[in-house]
Amino acid sequence: MGRMAASRSDFGSLLHRWRDRLSPADAGFTATSGRRAPGLRREELAQLAGVSVDYVLRLEQGRATSPSAQVVGALTRALQLSRAERDLLYRSAGLLPPQDATINTHVPAGIQRLTARLGDVPIGVFAADWNLVWWNAMWSALHGDPATVPPVERNLARAVFGTGAAHAAMRPVNSERGGESFAASIVGDLKHALSRYPADTQLSFLVQELKERSAVFASLWETAATAEHTTDRKTVRHPEIGDIVLDCDVLVVPGADLRMVTYTAAAGSSDAGKLDLLRVTGGHAASPLP
Repeated sequence: MGRMAASRSDFGSLLHRWRDRLSPADAGFTATSGRRAPGLRREELAQLAGVSVDYVLRLEQGRATSPSAQVVGALTRALQLSRAERDLLYRSAGLLPPQDATINTHVPAGIQRLTARLGDVPIGVFAADWNLVWWNAMWSALHGDPATVPPVERNLARAVFGTGAAHAAMRPVNSERGGESFAASIVGDLKHALSRYPADTQLSFLVQELKERSAVFASLWETAATAEHTTDRKTVRHPEIGDIVLDCDVLVVPGADLRMVTYTAAAGSSDAGKLDLLRVTGGHAASPLP
């Protein structure tokens, strides 16, 4: 009993210590002269992890003692922890760290610093099962804020084939290769992931769920070739800006089995101008460009 209590108390102190350690600039925030501490504020950590500020406070004070594995995973990514630190935080929450035979959702600190510094480009980082595990402000401006979607629904396959919150939140996106080709590439990529992670129960559950709920997914699962989803050209229909035609590139992170999805436009093009407008407005209440 005493060991468990000490473990839960350690969770709060670890959270506070690592929050104080992380530079706001490395997390994508602008450091101002008025900051009393060099690290992240609680509200910044809460924003990055997709939880409430009050919950972060209760975790640090030891008043919330049973965070879910999803919350702990989000906090480890937000704090840019090493794998050893990640495992320590899981254990201090009374949870088993992710196993090597399962999909890794850990985003290395260097990748997080890179996405933070590329603030002009919409970037989302996905795990091998196409769960969205990290994104920057421009991604939210282009696609809508993923934090408004429950963590379990932040999955591209659920957005494309499901009927829940992920599908409802997905803004219209048209692929230059056609919708069927795009859908098939997502299914093929999931087949590829399942061949690499046959022991991952969450991936198996995702595939089974979509087979049962989507006739299109079930059909593609039988016919789509095992492959990885890669580069495409897409038109995103933004509710304030209108249609934006962008190059979508999928960059694989070696050794981490993560996908960095980026959206860019040629300098000086009208679509680059629309991205500039998104950057200024955050995607809210803007007048469409002519």
